Amino acid sequence: QGSVDCPNLEFEYGDADGHGVELAELYSYTEEPELSTNRRCFEEDFHTQVQGRRWLELDGAQQKAYVMHLLDGLEVVNRDKRLKVARAILYLAQGVFGDCDNEGDVLHWSRHNSFLLYQLGTFTAFLELLNMEIDNSQACSSALRKPAISLADSTELRVLLSVMYLMVENIRVEQETDPPEWKTCRETFRMELSFPVHTEEPFALLLFMMVTKFCSGHAPHFPMKKVLLLLWKVLLFTLGGFEALQAMKVRKREELGLPPLPEDSIQVMRSMRAASPPTYSIDLMEQQQQQQKRGHRSRRPLVKQDSLDIYNERDPFKNDEAGVDEEETDDVDSGIEGELDLMERDAIIPTMPAQRPPIERVSFPKGLPWAPKVRQKDIEHFLEASRNKFIGFSLGQDTETLIGLPRPIHESVKTLKQHKYVSISDVQIKNEEELEKCPMSLGEEEVQETPCEILYRAMLYNLPQYMIALLKILLAAAPTSKAKTDSINILADVLPEEMPITVLQSMKLGIDVNRHKEIIVKSISALLLLLLKHFKLNHIYQFEYVSQHLVFANCIPLILKFFNQNIMSYITAKNSISVLDYPHCTVCDLPELTAESLEAGDNNQFCWRNLFSCINLLRILNKLTKWKHSRTMMLVVFKSAPILKRALKVKQAMMQLYVLKLLKIQTKYLGRQWRKSNMKTMSAIYQKVRHRMNDDWAYGNDIDARPWDFQAEECTLRANIEAFNSRRYDKPQDSEFAPVDNCLQSVLGQRLELPEDFHYSYELWLEREVFSQPIRWEELLHYQ
Repeated sequence: QGSVDCPNLEFEYGDADGHGVELAELYSYTEEPELSTNRRCFEEDFHTQVQGRRWLELDGAQQKAYVMHLLDGLEVVNRDKRLKVARAILYLAQGVFGDCDNEGDVLHWSRHNSFLLYQLGTFTAFLELLNMEIDNSQACSSALRKPAISLADSTELRVLLSVMYLMVENIRVEQETDPPEWKTCRETFRMELSFPVHTEEPFALLLFMMVTKFCSGHAPHFPMKKVLLLLWKVLLFTLGGFEALQAMKVRKREELGLPPLPEDSIQVMRSMRAASPPTYSIDLMEQQQQQQKRGHRSRRPLVKQDSLDIYNERDPFKNDEAGVDEEETDDVDSGIEGELDLMERDAIIPTMPAQRPPIERVSFPKGLPWAPKVRQKDIEHFLEASRNKFIGFSLGQDTETLIGLPRPIHESVKTLKQHKYVSISDVQIKNEEELEKCPMSLGEEEVQETPCEILYRAMLYNLPQYMIALLKILLAAAPTSKAKTDSINILADVLPEEMPITVLQSMKLGIDVNRHKEIIVKSISALLLLLLKHFKLNHIYQFEYVSQHLVFANCIPLILKFFNQNIMSYITAKNSISVLDYPHCTVCDLPELTAESLEAGDNNQFCWRNLFSCINLLRILNKLTKWKHSRTMMLVVFKSAPILKRALKVKQAMMQLYVLKLLKIQTKYLGRQWRKSNMKTMSAIYQKVRHRMNDDWAYGNDIDARPWDFQAEECTLRANIEAFNSRRYDKPQDSEFAPVDNCLQSVLGQRLELPEDFHYSYELWLEREVFSQPIRWEELLHYQ
């Protein structure tokens, strides 16, 4: 059942986890022996060059000279020698752990060496080697012939990607003690990754191509976890994290002359508290379930629905739809009798044993956390309805004329206008409409060459394939996925050559495989969210293009399938062996592992990466469905309400907020009975989610709740996206406005290339296209 009395989770959401953890997740536990191989390769070469001294004892010039010597070694033709040199460079990037005494020293030298390696051109050299490895058809064909792919098939690729990842991650993370040359170095590296210098495309595109090549089955040996982690960190580095995004949003609003944001959403979320379900209702629910199983369909005891209404599911592990139907009938049974006051309920429920923790009361901060917002469209709808009611006709989009309307309507319009919020997207859509209408008079649009713009232009033509590939891998890594024969094998870079023979080895590999999948889910969810947020800020139609392809690739049911599991046990999963994590395993003597110590796992309250993944996936789902009736209906059709309500068990404010947002948008479609039975969920939505004035979310009388032509909505959006892409990115532009040759002589004098068989059918063509077509001369006169 997972932890029912779930405590508040002390989780701070951010761009990524702690620096050490992010480095540790690059390696799987089966790769651990390779750490000593890297050390051996380095020391064999280092002692021939520098006698009797350690790396830490060299001065800057000597370290540079040795790195240059290693880079020369990468130029050799012999593949094995090249790999040895690459391993020696990897050992440097890993922090020369053989000379260090503790984890802090390893991380310090890993950063120091990463900056040194970058300054001497290591990244460019490794990029060339990576391109060679990707095009290595021999490795691809041998991997395709093998019945089982293991770590050995991707050795070179893993070494190259590990060095690149360590350099990106170490240089990306800022620290207060960084010297000025490191800060300059960081900006240069960011520019190099964002704006392609030596190649036509940004570096991220090469990694996207590796993902699609892997998913198409042409390169099953690619180490996908490392590719995805590197891709995520490259996007995070070049585009910017959530704090940078917020600053860019504020700056862009200033440029467009829009009023500042009503609040900083990151800060508001940090100060929010999770709503806590009462800890004691579960026993009564279990009791009821047992009675029902015995066939007693007696009237329910008076059990109040708890503060988030999350325990009225029959069986949280059921994946089939029957479970959903049962849950609905359970809700109907409880009716309003369940809605008692807390004090009344205390009188009915027998006292709990003394050792139980004290009952947590639901307490919210005074006042609502978010400032309400109103769209221009909402004001127009309100005035249209008011005019039809009081005057009998409407004035279209006019929001200024209030003649003939009663005083309260004037007051309402004034209040709505006070809270009116114009988003950057609204301005971009309006500009796009004007550019479509007047392409000649408005001329060429000035497009800023930002990293985001360059990435979108590079991704544009293969973007659907990239999205499908990412979702395929996400599906294969989801814990709810069944192992199918046709699904892609994402375990190529975790399975050892020799499969385990002892129980202990099997347990270790099992933990490693689960951890591997969790890291893949984490990286895909984070990079998709980053792409959506940055594209939305850069241009709304870029965001809509990505969103639409995610929706077409079944992203919505995939995320719901992911959440259709015991989400508490996923978030509290202990799929890590802390003593084997880098850098701990490099400087500490490893204790002997036993089945008991593996089972116990670490003593963390929750798994950071899994909670991070869940929040990211919920945020992606929100981005895809917001203001889209057709997609909201998909949530309803896929019966997402009970799945989402189960996710509310997790007492973490940010996760609860995004679940409540998803429930809010579909509430009006779920029917009165559902709303009546879920009043606590409704009040949680009211207290936590931003209010949209005159949004009839709780009652369903709204125009949006009526049957909608959903297909037309998506088609209109698709037409707008295609118009935007062709206008901005199809160069040369469509020749509709190009000068036309009107001279009869030159037009008739042009030589036309006709197909060889044309003269055989020429007479037939003349008969059909010329002689048998009546010429309507009077129509020519009409068009004069």
